[in-house]
Amino acid sequence: MKLSARALASVALAVAVGGCSLGGMLGGGKAPATLLTLTPEAAPTGEFTRAANAGQAVTVQTPVIAKELRTVRIPVRVSPTDVQYVTDAQWVDTPDRLFANLVSETIRRTTNRVVLSSGMTGLDPGLIVSGELQSFGYDAATGQAVVRFDGALSTAGGTRVEARRFEAAAPSDGSAQSIGPALNRAGNAVALQVANWVGSRQAP
Repeated sequence: MKLSARALASVALAVAVGGCSLGGMLGGGKAPATLLTLTPEAAPTGEFTRAANAGQAVTVQTPVIAKELRTVRIPVRVSPTDVQYVTDAQWVDTPDRLFANLVSETIRRTTNRVVLSSGMTGLDPGLIVSGELQSFGYDAATGQAVVRFDGALSTAGGTRVEARRFEAAAPSDGSAQSIGPALNRAGNAVALQVANWVGSRQAP
């Protein structure tokens, strides 16, 4: 999937000053001058009004993440036992929340469902999208930015649960300049797969 000029411009705000390295570990050093975010690639819907009866809405929960992702830094998988972080690249928020927002907006743009956030606890959640964000970083061995999400779809009453793994990758050299756009592409590919999964389930 090719990153649009607008998306690239937004994500390119992550380009940090100075060189790049795979060796910058978490903690220490000053924050980069600009920060990364995720930009939906699905076509915007413009203004709209939607309504949902009982059980028809979709609630996207913030996914569970591994400890290596509980940071605004971008992890680099150097080996099965060695995780480092990209120098001079940081998110505006932790990847679990950024990914949840990306999935929510992609579902909103590509389906006709009413989409709720996990904070709207007083409303009927309908179909619940949850899961674990297994990977959201750079694989040095393959030269790819990798996003892997183990998703689950369940009803509010828990009468039925479905599970599915989603994964996408995009080439990158692991630098601060390229890792943001690459993760944006891979993240959008996974978000679109999740949106199609949700869209294929008929509202009750």
